[in-house]
Amino acid sequence: MKIEFAPTEKQWRFCTDPHKYIAYGGARGGGKSWALRMNAVTLAAKYPGIKEIIIRRTLQELRNNHINPLKELLGKTARYNKEERTFYMPNGSSITFGYCDNEGDLGQYQGAEYDIIYLDEATQLPEEWIKIIMACCRGVNSFPKHVYLTCNPGGQGHSYVKRLFVDRKFKAGEAPEEYAPLIQALVYDNKALMEADPNYINALRGLPPKLRAAWLEGSWDVYEGAFFEEFRDNPDGYESHQWSHVIKPFAPRRGWEIFRSMDWGYFKPFSVGWYAVDYDGVMYRILEWYGAQRDRNGEAIPDTGLRMSPEQVFAEIYRMEHEHPWLKGRKITGVADPAIFKSETGIPISETAAASQVFFTPGDNARIPGWMQCHYRLHFDENGRSMFYVFDSCRDFIRTITLQQYDQHKKEDMDTTLEDHAMDEWRYACNQRVISPPVETEEFRPMWGADPLNQFSEE
Repeated sequence: MKIEFAPTEKQWRFCTDPHKYIAYGGARGGGKSWALRMNAVTLAAKYPGIKEIIIRRTLQELRNNHINPLKELLGKTARYNKEERTFYMPNGSSITFGYCDNEGDLGQYQGAEYDIIYLDEATQLPEEWIKIIMACCRGVNSFPKHVYLTCNPGGQGHSYVKRLFVDRKFKAGEAPEEYAPLIQALVYDNKALMEADPNYINALRGLPPKLRAAWLEGSWDVYEGAFFEEFRDNPDGYESHQWSHVIKPFAPRRGWEIFRSMDWGYFKPFSVGWYAVDYDGVMYRILEWYGAQRDRNGEAIPDTGLRMSPEQVFAEIYRMEHEHPWLKGRKITGVADPAIFKSETGIPISETAAASQVFFTPGDNARIPGWMQCHYRLHFDENGRSMFYVFDSCRDFIRTITLQQYDQHKKEDMDTTLEDHAMDEWRYACNQRVISPPVETEEFRPMWGADPLNQFSEE
């Protein structure tokens, strides 16, 4: 079996990179899926007996983007088994197609082994799903082992992919030498698309600034579908407090107000945030306690609570507020989910808190107005200043704010099926200290300045 194709320079790098984990992503229309298909066929021809799998979110996407095009390409060269969704090559190699639209679909990959795994549109999958699927890349044979990811900015897996391949920030158990730097895809790379549809790029240029940055320029800091698309984690602004909501910790002044906000959870995580408000009304998230179980690396296990009793939780909050140097000696008020004041199941949780001298008032649980207050605070003025900052030590807030997506059925609201506990708690805090909508003085100015692609230099 002989397959020939003429890849672009970036597609060639994607197909020949020696790392175990390779990501090819960025703007729309960059020719990523085509490169993935052709690489799968090429490796199947080169290595007799190799097992490959291509995974997308839904079965229909697999049919449209991969199965049908490969049927046309391979013709009678390979045998396609519809029930197994697998192409069998004459030399014993195979290309299987898998989908993963919900947690139940993950079961088909338990115990499976593949030499090559392709995750097409990987950012549409949650981080935990990506990890489970990538763990299937193993085997005792001599075939090469690779996981190829193609993706656009945005989606539930955005933060995970960005951390590994763009920011190059690794955790315990992750070997940096196994991960290739992101191969940045741009629509300009796809000469065939540009010739076939020259108006496509004009359509991208006509998008609103934030979508244009993601879809045309491939920015991983502004991305499609993010509920808090204004949020910026820019290390260059940690000290200056410009164009970054994440900043270095500092001791709040004694005259600033400090209060706490809480979203209760038992089976799912609870979230407690401590906020300082300066003389200009700027809000700082200075401390947090995210009540989730942790893995061996100290990372929160999504949606898995500590299952601590209310007495234990509030005793710990009391201890923290009387021992932490930023909190002790201050009069700290609290706001919380109104549900803790209800007594349908016995003594209200708020009364248990009060018995530990941890006092709350019911928070305003209005969702849409609350989210608007969050958006107002994230707005940057013309000097790159915001009405909200979070200390870089508040890791779970920073991690989960980038996960949030719009509700598919109620576009003004946030998807409640995601890990939103810290977001609800932050919403109570913002509803407690409302501000007026910002005055737009000019078109949105991204944090990276005039050249949005400089951080993706290929040099």
